[in-house]
Amino acid sequence: MSSPLTIDFSGKCTIVTGGNRGIGLGYSRALARAGSRVAIVYRSNPDAPKVAKELQEQYKVKVQAYKCDVTNAEQTVETFARIDKDLGPVSGLVANAGVSAVKPAFDLTTEDFNKVYSVNVLGVFNSAVAAAKLWRGKDLRNLSIVITSSMSSQIINQAATNEPLTQVFYNSSKAAVSNLTKGLAAEWAQHKIRVNAVSPGYVYTDQTHDLPKKVVEYEKQHIPLGDLARPDQISGQALFLLSEYASYMTGGEYFVDGGQLIW
Repeated sequence: MSSPLTIDFSGKCTIVTGGNRGIGLGYSRALARAGSRVAIVYRSNPDAPKVAKELQEQYKVKVQAYKCDVTNAEQTVETFARIDKDLGPVSGLVANAGVSAVKPAFDLTTEDFNKVYSVNVLGVFNSAVAAAKLWRGKDLRNLSIVITSSMSSQIINQAATNEPLTQVFYNSSKAAVSNLTKGLAAEWAQHKIRVNAVSPGYVYTDQTHDLPKKVVEYEKQHIPLGDLARPDQISGQALFLLSEYASYMTGGEYFVDGGQLIW
C-alpha cells in the first residue's frame, strides 16, 4: 500500500514576512504545524513576539520574531543573515508583507503611493533578494520563494454592486508583484531557486476589520462558492509550492479565490 501524500518540513527553516497577523499568520501556523522552524518578520506590531511564542508552544518547534523594515534593503539582508544563523539553514521564504490605501483616486497622494509600493513591491523584492543572497553559491536543495499577490492583480474589487473598492495603488501594486514573480523566476532558475505567487481571493482575517463595513458585508454576500476564506484555506497552496512536490513549478501565479475569477 502506498504512503499518503504528506508535506513535512521537519528540520527546515522558513521565513514569513508579515507572518504575525492575517494571511501571514495563517502561513506561519501552517508551517509550524508541518514541523518547520519559522522566522516571523514584522515591522512594528508589538504582538509579534507573543504570536511567535504561542506558535512555538503549540507546535513544539522553534518560532522566533524578528523586527525588520523590509523596505530597507540593507536591514533586510542583515536580518535574514541573522535568521539563517539562529534558525537555519533557511530553505524557504514567504514574502507576504502588504498594505493598502483605500481612497478615491482623486484623493490619493504621492505619500500613499510610496507607502503601498514601498511595502508591496519594493519590500517583496528586497525580501526575495535577501533570501537569494543566502542561497547563491551554496549546495542546498529545494530553495523556494512564495510571494503573496492577490486576485486584485486581475480584477477591481467591489465595495457594492457596480461600485469599485477604491484602492488603485493596491491593485496595481499586486499586478506589479505578479510580474515581478515571473522575472525573478526567470533570472534565478540558473541558481535553482523557484519563485511562485499565491493570489488569494476574499479572506476574512483580523485585518478585515480595517475595511469599511459595507465592503465586508458585500464580500460576505457575493462570494460565489461560499463565505470568505479562512487563512488556513489559503496556506495549503503556499506549503505545496514550498515543498519538493512542486520542484518543477516556478514562475507561476496560483489563484485561491473560491471561484471568484470564474465570473
